[in-house]
Amino acid sequence: MSNVVRLIRPLVGHVSGQTPETMTRILDDEVNLAIWQRQLPVHISHFAELLLSLDEPLADALVLEMGDENAQPNLKGLASRFNDLDGYEGFIADISWLVSAYACLLGAKRVGLRLRALDKAMCPRFHVDHVPVRLITTYAGLGSQWLQEGVMNRRHLGQAQAEPAEPSRIEQVNTGDVALLKGEKWQGNEGAGLIHRSPALADGERRLILTLDWLA
Repeated sequence: MSNVVRLIRPLVGHVSGQTPETMTRILDDEVNLAIWQRQLPVHISHFAELLLSLDEPLADALVLEMGDENAQPNLKGLASRFNDLDGYEGFIADISWLVSAYACLLGAKRVGLRLRALDKAMCPRFHVDHVPVRLITTYAGLGSQWLQEGVMNRRHLGQAQAEPAEPSRIEQVNTGDVALLKGEKWQGNEGAGLIHRSPALADGERRLILTLDWLA
């Protein structure tokens, strides 16, 4: 009688910490969410809040070619309609640092950037991303919501009636925190992409969100 060896996937979970080094933990096999808990500088948070208060549309997207690792990403034109607001330079510098850190961490040669002001939930149902790793940070407004492993049956993703009804079972990323979410296309993470969704927004409520994706 032959012996049968069963390969069991280790339980996946999240890590959080107050230093940028926390982001490197997303490379660990057992981690599908790494959160750098940070306090935004006052001038950046004020800029983000002022931008939203203008109630103007913002949906900028860039594809950044990452060449020399010491070169700054070309963010020319990003949110340029708001460049007269106090704090704009610091805001762009923060995004530049995040892009460089993200690309360095993953060895990315091309990064997709999206910066959006939202007045409704873009992805209101719990789901997983079909990407390797996505960076999400909310500069103003509510942060993204996510679930611990096992809270929701993955076979029922996208079904409203299957989502947890108890608020205590739904986690939320704080405003300003930098979250790295491992998706289904990370090698070895198939079936373990982080389950998350956009938060519901009340009438008149908005959020300013940045996402980065590893394109190549």
